[in-house]
Amino acid sequence: MLYLIKILVSALVITGASELARRSTGLAALLLALPLVSLLTFTWIWLEHRDPQQIARLSLETFWFVLPTLPLFIVLGLMLRQGFGYVASLAAGCAVGAVLLGLTQWLMAK
Repeated sequence: MLYLIKILVSALVITGASELARRSTGLAALLLALPLVSLLTFTWIWLEHRDPQQIARLSLETFWFVLPTLPLFIVLGLMLRQGFGYVASLAAGCAVGAVLLGLTQWLMAK
């Protein structure tokens, strides 16, 4: 039953964000900037395992992996404004994010 609730809540958040974007990009951006996936994941872990140490580790590791993903948004937005297609812009943003994530993972292993 909890698995079904997870799916429904997660789907509602994603659907809500995309519907809100049609009405107000500013409010949708605010919603998307919130760490909803992280907060939902922490909550699911808490409800299933009540393991504060696992949530603490996940929270701190998530922080370090959020930072290298931020340039994805800059690359995507700037390329779209310059007239590049959506797929090319998204691919470039994801490539930048992947390289920076790989670098972060390598640095964290040291």
